[in-house]
This record gives sequence, structure tokens and C-alpha cells, in this order.
Amino acid sequence: MKRVVAMILAGGQGGRLSILSQERAKPAVPFAGKYRIIDFTLSNCVNSGIFKVGVLTQYRPRSLNEHIGIGKPWDLDRQGGGVRLLQPYLGPEGSDWYKGTADAVYQNIYYAEDLKAELVLVLSGDHIYKMDYANMVSFHERSGADVTVAVTQVPIEEAHRYGIMTVGEGGRVVDFVEKPEHPQGRLVSMGIYVFNRDVLTQRLEEDAQDSKSGHDFGRHVVPRMVQGGRVFAYLFTDYWRDVGTVQSYWEANMDLLEQPPAFDLYDTNWLIHTKSEERAPASLGPKAQVVRSLISHGCIINGQVEHSVLSPGVQVETGAVVKDSIIMNDTIISKNSTIEFSILDKEVVVGEESHIGSGDDNTPNLEDPAQLNTGISLVGKWARIPPGTVVGRNCKIYSRASEDDFSDVVIPSGHSVTQRVAHPLRR
Repeated sequence: MKRVVAMILAGGQGGRLSILSQERAKPAVPFAGKYRIIDFTLSNCVNSGIFKVGVLTQYRPRSLNEHIGIGKPWDLDRQGGGVRLLQPYLGPEGSDWYKGTADAVYQNIYYAEDLKAELVLVLSGDHIYKMDYANMVSFHERSGADVTVAVTQVPIEEAHRYGIMTVGEGGRVVDFVEKPEHPQGRLVSMGIYVFNRDVLTQRLEEDAQDSKSGHDFGRHVVPRMVQGGRVFAYLFTDYWRDVGTVQSYWEANMDLLEQPPAFDLYDTNWLIHTKSEERAPASLGPKAQVVRSLISHGCIINGQVEHSVLSPGVQVETGAVVKDSIIMNDTIISKNSTIEFSILDKEVVVGEESHIGSGDDNTPNLEDPAQLNTGISLVGKWARIPPGTVVGRNCKIYSRASEDDFSDVVIPSGHSVTQRVAHPLRR
């Protein structure tokens, strides 16, 4: 689709993912073992025939930039198109950090103009789904819309997290309320938009001049267009997950372990592409037990893994048990340790005879009760857990925490361990 340019919003801090996005942008968080969250949106683009893609980055972009590079894994390393990383810059003519999703696109609208695009596809880089955007573009053109918004149904108890759409005859949107406290419906915006480029440019210029605007598509630009433009809804009925919270991120990973899986990674007609390291095959020792799990290449399993997702290079030593957990790259679970209902980030070392996610006490995290209240404990990048440590539920072990930062061998549910002692920074 030569007339379509995709612009992926990938600069969010992702505070609701707690320490998982402390060292990286949310779209760069690992998912399903070998992927990053943004891989799904990038793969949707190329599988839909869209090869002109701008990725708008801002917050801690290094790992995202390194992952995407020149776009080769997605066949986006091409002249006259391909992928381009677009970051905010400070200059003499009013450029600044992005103030919102609409402002991010506004500061980079030249990208679509330079490519002479007629349509601009605005996407979020932090959702898990497979979608043929060509179908949505065709719907947009048939309806004569100024903007088309992709919508889907979510459980009513989750609807408050999204923009609620009311759709009238022919699919035209008649009302749009962003994240209402008491939603009246469960048809929500997916944060996916197809704009006519000239309409988008005009609306963004108007929004930029409005000092009262928060410069956000969902809160400001699209609701205003509902009142004075042609806004249509495109219904999407397949699997879609906004993995913006710790619980939704954990659930989306666990969805992959269902039989059959709620989300199929093995569909050869719609491959999910990623930048992949060269590693040896996974190895299961003579006493290894693996049940309903995803085990990535380079893993060495000598213990027990049940209903869990392991990224490349994870080691589970003899007598160790991992259940209902997500373990990221090169983490070591030492002998006779147990990990339950936990997410361990990259290069964590769990000392022997330790237990993370212990007990039935679901006291919310004292520092972060809004995000850690469902029993999941988090361990940040490069943390070192002393041997014999017992960590309860809803606990948070900060990135780079060392054995010296643990004042006790028992960390009660809802408590956190911060980095009290200065340590050299690591990549």
C-alpha cells in the first residue's frame, strides 16, 4: 500500500508496568520469551503490505533503537521506505519533548508529507494482536471517513481503562468518552486510527494552537472530530491485548500456554518477526520436568518448569521449581529455589534455597498498590537475591539490587527492596 504511512507511538514510559519499564520503553519489554512487545505491531505492518513505518520514540529509547536497528528482521531495511526512528529534538523553533500522542505525530507529520502519503495509519506499539490493516484501510475508503477508529469488545470491568465508543447507523461514531470512571458500554477504542493525511494535518495544527488541550488523540483530537467530522468505527473481533499493566502483561503471556492457545504464535501465514540472537538449542537435563510452558533457545533446564514462559538463556538448576511465572533472558534460578506467580527481568540471579512469590498473603504493595495487588511479585534487571531468601506476594525487588541491599532473609508480602548501596551501572 504505497499511499499509506504507518506511525507507531512507542515513546511511552509505561508506569503501570512498574519496574519492568524502569530501564526501557514499554514497547521494548520482552514478551512470549523471544519477542518484544513492539514486534507485533511491526509484523502487522509488513504482513499487511505496509513498508513505510515511522517509530516515534522518547522515553529510554536505547533498547528499542538497538532492537529495531535498520529494520532488517521485518524486511524494513529498504530504500524509499522502510523503518525510520523518529525522536524528539530540541531546537530554536519550538521543538520540544512530546506533550502527548497527538503532539508526537504533529512534530513528525513531515515524515508522512515527505513520503507523499494520502493516508496515515496511527498505531500503538504496546499491544498484542494480529491484524490485517489493509482491511481497515479498505473500510475507511468505502465509508468516506475522515478518520476510522479500530474498536473491540472488552469485559465491562476493564472498560474504564479505555475510550468508550458509541456507534450509530453504518458504523459512524456518535460519542467517544476517554476512560470514564463508570463506563456505559464495553466497545472500546484500540488506539488504532486511519486518517486522511490532509485532515490529520489540519486537526493537529488546530490542536497545537489550543493551550487547554492535552494533545492526546483519545482525550482531545478524536472526540472533537466526533462532534464535527466523519468518524467511523472498524470492528475487530480477534485476539487483542493491551499489556499496559502488570496483570494484563502476565495474563497475555499465560494465554499462550492454553490448549489451543488464545493467541497463535505458530501461524505460518502471519509470522511474528523479531531480532533474534544466535544461541544453542534449549537443553533439558535428565531430571528436568517441563509442563505447559514456552522454553526459548539457549535455556538449560535441570529442574521443574510448569505453566511458565522462559526467555533465551534462562537456567533452572537441579531441584529448582518455576511455576506460573515469566523469566527473562539469562536469569539463573539456583538449586532448590522456587519461583511462583512472579516476573523476573533479565540477568537476575536467585540464590540457592530461595522462594519468590511465597505464601497466600495478597497484601498490595505498599509503594505501588494500584499495580501490584493481584499476587504477582516483580524482580528488576540485574538483581541479586541472597541464598535462603523468602519473598512474599506483591513484592518488588528493584533493578540492580544486590545481596547487600537485603536487610532480612524474609521480605513480607507487599514490601519492596530498593538499591540502598551504590553499584556500577550495567548495560
